[in-house]
Amino acid sequence: MPLIKELDFGTPESKSENMVSIVVDGVEVSVPEGTSVMRASQEAGIKVPKLCATDMVDAFGSCRLCLVEIEGRRGTPASCTTLVEEGMVVKTQTEPLKKIRKGVMELYISDHPLDCLTCAANGDCELQDMAGEVGLRDVRYGYEGENHVVARQNGEENPKYIAKDESNPYFTYDPAKCIVCSRCVRACEEVQGTFALTIEGRGFDSRVSPGMSGDDFMSSECVSCGACVQACPTATLQEKSIIEIGQPEHSKITTCAYCGVGCSFKAEMRGEELVRMVPYKDGKANRGHSCVKGRFAWGYATHQDRILNPMVREKVTDPWREVSWDEAFKHVATEFRRIQYQHGKGAIGGITSSRCTNEETYLVQKLIRAGFGNNNVDTCARVCHSPTGYGLGQAYGTSAGTQDFDSVEDTDVAIIIGANPSAAHPVFASRLKKRLRAGAKLIVIDPRVTETVRSPHVEASHHLPLRPGTNVAVMTSLAHVIVTEGLANEAFIRERCDWSEFEDWASFVSDEKHSPEATESYTGVPAEELRGAARLYATGGNGAIYYGLGVTEHSQGSTTVMAIANLAMVTGNIGRKGVGVNPLRGQNNVQGACDMGSFPHELPGYRHISGDATRDIFEKMWDVELNNEPGLRIPNMLDAAVEGSFRGIYIQGEDILQSDPDTKHVQAGLAAMECVVVHDLFLNETANYAHVFLPGSTFLEKDGTFTNAERRINRVRRVMSPKNGLADWEVTQKLAQVMGADWNYSHPSEIMDEIAATTPSFANVNYDLLEDKGSVQWPCNENAPEGTPIMHMDGFVRGKGRFIRTEYVATDEKSGPRFPLLLTTGRILSQYNVGAQTRRTENSRWHEEDLLEIHPHDAEQRGINEGDFVRLASRSGETTLRATLTERVATGVVYTTFHHPDTQANVITTDFSDWATNCPEYKVTAVQVSPSNGPSEWQIEYNEQADQSRRIKMPVIEPAE
Repeated sequence: MPLIKELDFGTPESKSENMVSIVVDGVEVSVPEGTSVMRASQEAGIKVPKLCATDMVDAFGSCRLCLVEIEGRRGTPASCTTLVEEGMVVKTQTEPLKKIRKGVMELYISDHPLDCLTCAANGDCELQDMAGEVGLRDVRYGYEGENHVVARQNGEENPKYIAKDESNPYFTYDPAKCIVCSRCVRACEEVQGTFALTIEGRGFDSRVSPGMSGDDFMSSECVSCGACVQACPTATLQEKSIIEIGQPEHSKITTCAYCGVGCSFKAEMRGEELVRMVPYKDGKANRGHSCVKGRFAWGYATHQDRILNPMVREKVTDPWREVSWDEAFKHVATEFRRIQYQHGKGAIGGITSSRCTNEETYLVQKLIRAGFGNNNVDTCARVCHSPTGYGLGQAYGTSAGTQDFDSVEDTDVAIIIGANPSAAHPVFASRLKKRLRAGAKLIVIDPRVTETVRSPHVEASHHLPLRPGTNVAVMTSLAHVIVTEGLANEAFIRERCDWSEFEDWASFVSDEKHSPEATESYTGVPAEELRGAARLYATGGNGAIYYGLGVTEHSQGSTTVMAIANLAMVTGNIGRKGVGVNPLRGQNNVQGACDMGSFPHELPGYRHISGDATRDIFEKMWDVELNNEPGLRIPNMLDAAVEGSFRGIYIQGEDILQSDPDTKHVQAGLAAMECVVVHDLFLNETANYAHVFLPGSTFLEKDGTFTNAERRINRVRRVMSPKNGLADWEVTQKLAQVMGADWNYSHPSEIMDEIAATTPSFANVNYDLLEDKGSVQWPCNENAPEGTPIMHMDGFVRGKGRFIRTEYVATDEKSGPRFPLLLTTGRILSQYNVGAQTRRTENSRWHEEDLLEIHPHDAEQRGINEGDFVRLASRSGETTLRATLTERVATGVVYTTFHHPDTQANVITTDFSDWATNCPEYKVTAVQVSPSNGPSEWQIEYNEQADQSRRIKMPVIEPAE
């Protein structure tokens, strides 16, 4: 199993359709117009030496190693900055070129440490490689005189020497080994878009600097995406894991298990030890880029907190007792059968995981429908993107985003609503910002001034700082401007949409009560700013809408999704590159969990359980009769548990006690159940109320697939043995077998074959296709055998696009004298979801606790200073956390994250939810903030219960005789 090495062509690929033919060292090659001579040479199989060039960034031309000779031209131009011309004849190897290159390499080596044998980059150093390629055997200049290499010279401190910077937890910066090629600086600018690095000084004093002189990486604006480390041709920037473990010896391509971008990585290994994760250049979602989580935050996989043995207990007040897998499965099966015998088939259910694979999720819903005999199955999408499924399904006929991520490169105007990609989907954000720096325009609709509103060399043309809960009013007002000012795309509407429904909708939005001037009083968005945004979106070219949980997690989440769909249709921004409606999914496989039939009313492929023809497909495949009635949603399960009719639950890879709203209600529901089975990596918060714990496996320990936010089905490949002994799909299968199911899958590929046989949108998907193509986007069937990057190109799935009235209805959660502020929640870059994974990595160095953002004016009124502990209270409950004063939030609005269980932000959130899907209204909670001296009474009680619940009874060891 070799180490996968992608070919570096030196400069980016040209997108021109015009071809140019040249001759390189006697080899004729045709390449797109605008291609560099360096890349053309590599296309011809001829490698030109280089140090400052890499195909992830634009050509720079500073190292002078890549010089070539071109017939008819004087001198030796740099091949990286010279573009091909028809008939050009190039020579890459001549005597003069050899002498120049050798001389250049001598200069580099004369100011570089000669510690190759002990250097961490030994075996993976481009400087070392180039010295060999040019035939360098001696350095005529010696190593005396000024240098950056030694700390002391002639008994005195060397003023040009800078010590290694080890402040970043994941990589080191050694200035002594820097050749000032600027690749790291350009990667930070062009790929990541942070502009954290610079070259300070001039001439021999030039040096890479992370910000201002004297700053280290940890205190700089660096976001630790790893682009600079990946670009560095020497050991100047080096992963600490490489320094500690050594160079990897083999690798496999797999998919990140964090957000919904679905980045492809090379897991580089030594035996079964993971050395590093390197973003894969051929990954179609990330194109060789990464963020701090996917690149570095994989240490949780081997963290000491992982539970590796099954455990059971009679009561949640008892300590855990380790048991064998067989005993655990038998215990669960016995308890579930007892509960169903005593309380009926519908007394148990389950929750699938958006962190597990498609295959594993499919098996869990199959277990519940075919094994439990009911449809009491739900998933975390209930509390995040269920309104996406409903809203887009109503308008377009399918429950997913319309574009691939590559589409953003053709976008002229991007609307970002209810999302902060810079923090939650950073790799997509980098691609978006690159397009914005090239001239595209940005509209941000968000209560906060997020990192997406303003970043280096990027600023939104319009920021609409709406009051939380007024999304529908703002979207309908945007439509009002477009319709009343004659900006609608009538040709598109007449061809692709239901004209009578459009006329009805147009008359609705044209009502003066929807005008920006009328809505400004309660949305808080200035009328002229809103009108300007509407005009820009309607007339600015290709318009794309990207949205997140700030859209869906509202009482009118589904209505807002439909309003977004309306806006795209009325402007004709559907069905081609650069446009579309794109939900930014929060977890790695939340799209796949929905696709696999994790909702109680839908079988895989979004087909209603009441459909006889659909049920017949699965009944024949599974040899069982299915219930035709939808089952319970998560909130309904908890309600029924409190009432006494729901007694047992199997929860795979979800922490509903920390992630779901109204924590006290979740506690009450779990506490009322007789058998709670948690299947996870760690003793999470939900496990406080569990009776059985089944240890899970990480994405590194299993085969399968994830489906990302763009409907892309990516392979997950096992790179090490499961530390718990079983992959998650094997755990579910063995549980099903003990409960009487005749399941005999030997590999996840067989599960995917069953998915394809029963689900039309996956009909052509199999592991052989994924191995061949790398990834595909559903629908992938006989009509689209290699997948569908862009949806609705020739027509909507439902036929004609449907315009739907979107009447604004104010939420019942209103601020008032007791609770005068509105709380909204979100994520931060370094942490992920409930933090179970990222809190067990060095990422906590950046975010050790949840903080409450509050405007200085609101803080001053309450006597609150930066860093003070504050009491955050709502009608549902209260908690305490530290405050940070910022003008990123408006007066009257406060904001926090939910990554740390010590805070338990969801004890504050209410039980209000979306009218169509029960998606909780996390984003609008009326609260009061006041000074506090420490934890709330509830926090103290919660932590005491959690500590008691996590006790594990150690096995008694008999003394030796």
